[in-house]
Amino acid sequence: MTTRRNFLALAGATGLALAGCRDTPALATTTPDPLLADTGRGLVRLTPRGAQEYGPAAVLSSDGGRLAVVREQQLSHVVTGTGGTTGTTRLAAGWLPRAVSPDGRACALTRTPAAVVPSGRARTPLLVVVDGAAREYDLPGVVEPDAFSTDAAGLFVLQWLPAGQPDHYRVRRLELATGRLQPLNTRDKVPVPTGAEEEMRGEGRQAVLTGNGRLLLTLYTHQPGHRHTRDLLSGRPGNAHAFVHVLNLAEGWAYCLDLPHPFGEGPADGHAIAVDGSGAAVVDSGSGRLAYADLESLAVDRVGAAPVPGGAASLVLAAGRRVFAGAGDRILVLSRDHDGVEASRPVPGPLRGLGLSADGARLYAGVPGGVHWFDAATGAALGKVAVEGLTGLRKVLTPG
Repeated sequence: MTTRRNFLALAGATGLALAGCRDTPALATTTPDPLLADTGRGLVRLTPRGAQEYGPAAVLSSDGGRLAVVREQQLSHVVTGTGGTTGTTRLAAGWLPRAVSPDGRACALTRTPAAVVPSGRARTPLLVVVDGAAREYDLPGVVEPDAFSTDAAGLFVLQWLPAGQPDHYRVRRLELATGRLQPLNTRDKVPVPTGAEEEMRGEGRQAVLTGNGRLLLTLYTHQPGHRHTRDLLSGRPGNAHAFVHVLNLAEGWAYCLDLPHPFGEGPADGHAIAVDGSGAAVVDSGSGRLAYADLESLAVDRVGAAPVPGGAASLVLAAGRRVFAGAGDRILVLSRDHDGVEASRPVPGPLRGLGLSADGARLYAGVPGGVHWFDAATGAALGKVAVEGLTGLRKVLTPG
């Protein structure tokens, strides 16, 4: 892809353009924080000392803290902040990592790569490695690993239906001790009755983990006619276009938090989800709206304006109740408490992900061909680094 090598520095909160000032310091060319980026070659870790490529056979934990990599029939567990390896396991040929626990203890592998909709098959071979010990499972139908329970005793999976030509799935728990697939619990911590399990399509699927590691929030868009478990139990017709599937990884229950219209109507990549200690938020660049949700009540408590351009959306929740919402070639600085744009800042190309440094001082933006970073308070450009074939900025890491 063609990259714009000359660009205007971001405007600060005062609206003053900084790029034209003669005393503007030279931009840094090595990132001060470790980053993870997606490329056409697989995951790449960027550090002040250079880049480390992990290749296509790598999977990141839902919190971004651990990485499982398979090379030459060896599974390695990597701490992303430091790049150090905590353990290795020898494997037979053909296994691909698909899910890894946030603590790096457990990894699930299959013989098929990830796909938006998997191909049909009669059975699924699955390998699970926990604390270095491997066990193979032979499961009926199409089963795709999703996330481990907090105690690594269970693996939440997507069971696709029908097995011969899958087009929807339900979330179930594989009990690793017995190899049995079990339904999830309701929010009341009782098993979902037969016939009341939710069935979903994989469109617009994005997932984030809460800071305590207990709740996995998965955003679904383009689900018209979907019936939640509560609709199936009550006999209501249901018709949710977009919702956040809240899965408690410790207690095994799930609940769907509905998003109001018009969320889910526009392009799937125009939606993005983010979470922090105060709750969760979902932005929709197609409608220019931002929904804030409380994770105690599991309900949307405010919908505000987010007039970002159309296009692939990114979202970051920051300290001081600030919000960075971006799409197209622009990032907006918003407040969680009221409508109104506090600052509008250009980026040098179509946005491909946002991230904030651990100290909140630097805002990173992925664009085709590289990553740029800015002063989070003023918007002043601080640096840029080329990343060939970048398709997305995945994570800004905490240095080890």
